[in-house]
Formats: sequence, structure tokens, C-alpha cells
Amino acid sequence: MFDKLDDLLIRFEEVLNELGEPDVTANPDRFQKLMKEQSDLQPIVDTYKEYKKNKETIQDSLSMLEEEKDEEMREMLKEELSDAKKRVEELEHELKILLLPKDPNDNKNVIVEIRAGAGGDEAALFAAEIYRMYVKYAESRRWKTEMMSLNENGIGGFKEVTFMINGAGAYSRLKYESGVHRVQRVPETESGGRIHTSTCTVAIMPEAEEIDFHLDMNDCKFDVFRASGNGGQCVNTTDSAVRLTHIPTGIVISCQDEKSQLKNKDKALKVLRSRLYEMELAKQHDAEAEARRSQIGTGDRSEKIRTYNFPQGRVTDHRIKLTLHRLDNILNGDLDEIIDSLIAADQAAKLSNLQEQ
Repeated sequence: MFDKLDDLLIRFEEVLNELGEPDVTANPDRFQKLMKEQSDLQPIVDTYKEYKKNKETIQDSLSMLEEEKDEEMREMLKEELSDAKKRVEELEHELKILLLPKDPNDNKNVIVEIRAGAGGDEAALFAAEIYRMYVKYAESRRWKTEMMSLNENGIGGFKEVTFMINGAGAYSRLKYESGVHRVQRVPETESGGRIHTSTCTVAIMPEAEEIDFHLDMNDCKFDVFRASGNGGQCVNTTDSAVRLTHIPTGIVISCQDEKSQLKNKDKALKVLRSRLYEMELAKQHDAEAEARRSQIGTGDRSEKIRTYNFPQGRVTDHRIKLTLHRLDNILNGDLDEIIDSLIAADQAAKLSNLQEQ
């Protein structure tokens, strides 16, 4: 590990030197690549430098303890030695995590698809609440949200909703949210007061650029139609809504949120490209099934990942056996404790898997 860290330290200095060259900005691609490399290396370099500084402190303290006779000074040196040893252990763990292979999609924006599952109108109402939960979470992190398509059920519920979240590191935080979300509560429509269980599925997809996934436009069929629902005077008078069919897979995407047919077409293409990219990633994951088994689930739409229990005011994430009695806060977008715990569990699983290899 330390040979690799020394090599990264050398590479970091090389990058800084290259960025200091007067003609570096003349080549924007090279400049951008160097800036990204510097940004990626900076946390590793900073942590490694702090590690080395604490190792030096340990050596200095040990040397001084051998010579020091004053008892008060010896106590201070022992305390300094103890603090440095503790910090070295913490920094070693941090360095191991920093050296774990990075998910190339972590810094991407995400496209979120939420679909009502079992439970009829109650499932659609729950899907709408889960949508609002993610929007509020995005707001708390100063990320922007953009509606792509929406299919409502008429009483405030969502049969299906697709939206984009734009923000640095959005995928790195939200990728653990894919799967089946389950709610247990007494529906407003239930006269007998019985608790019902309903579900919705969440799919988190990294936004795919053209360089990530080449989409052959000959495989795409576009139909236009008049939008329906709320949206002002223009909605029902122009053929602005777009239905995109991907012929090889049969995937159909409808977008009618924008008044412009061109904008709706662009949104539909974004969703299709990301969905096909996700399918490609899923194939790669299946090919690496053994490695997948050692990680926290990050994509299987059929995996039941979380239960929201209203009578008990609790939320349970089944993958890491975490239960929090803060249902209202979580539905208001306070997701960091759950997500931080999932990230920590995933990192621990990956570290354990590396040690076994």
C-alpha cells in the first residue's frame, strides 16, 4: 500500500508541475484532465502527508522519552505519543478506503424513476411521498431537480414519475436507493382501520453522456401527440408531447412536461440513454457476480431494501439492519444518516473482500 502511496505522491507533484507550465491552458482537454487528476489525488495526498507527519511525531517522541528525565515532560511526551499512534491507526483506515477502486459514475447526475407497485391508489400516494422525499433531500444538498415525465392517478398519487437530479456526487450518494420501498400504514381510504402494506420501486440511473453510451438513432421511433393534464393554455393545443420507442428493446418513454416538442424529445433521449446504460452496467455486474455478493445492493429493482412503518414511526433498511425512529424527518429528506451508514457498510465489505483476496 505504501509503495503505491509514494508513487501517487510523485505523480501528484508531476501533475502540479504540468499545471504550472505556461502553455497548459492552450490545450483545454489536457488542462481539464490534469485538473481532474489533481482533484482526485488531493485527498489521498493530504491524508498520506498527515500520516507521515504523525509517524515522525511517534519517532521523535520515542527518541525524546529515552533521554528525558523530567517526569512532567515525560508525561507530556507520552500523551503526544498516544495521540499520534491513535491518529496513525485512523489515517491508515482512511487511506485504505481512499485507495479502493472508484466507481466511474460517482460524480454523475442521476435520473430517478419511481413506480407505484402493489397496493393500488395507496401505492401511488406512497410513490408521490418518496418522490417528495428525494426532492427535499436534493434541496438540502443544493442539488437541482428537473421533472422528466409524470403519470398521476387523479388523487395526488403518482403511478410513475421520472426526474433528474443535477449535482456533484449525486450518484455516489443515491446509488444505494434502487430497489423496492415498502410502506405499512392505515390508508385514508380504509374505514376499518387495518394496516395495509404497499410498495413502490425506485431506480437510480447515472446520467449517460454520448461518450458513455452510443445510441443509434435508427433504432429510435418518435411519435408526437397533444399533452394532457395541467400545464396552461398551450398544453392541449399543440403536438408538443413526445413518445420515444427504442425498437430493439421495446422500451417506451413519454415526455410532455415541456411546451417545446424539441425539449421533450431531448428529455426522452436522456432517459433512454441512461436506461440503456444502466442495462449495460447490470450485465457487467452479473458478470462480476462474485464481487457483487460482497457489496451492499446498488441496483436490483426487485430487492426489498426499506420499510417505512407509520404506526411505529420507524424506518428500517433491511440490507444493513438499521432501524431509525425518525419517520417524519426521513420523509422530509433527512436521509444522510441512512446513506452514510450504507456507504460505510459498502466500504467495509469491499475492504474485507480485498483482504480475503
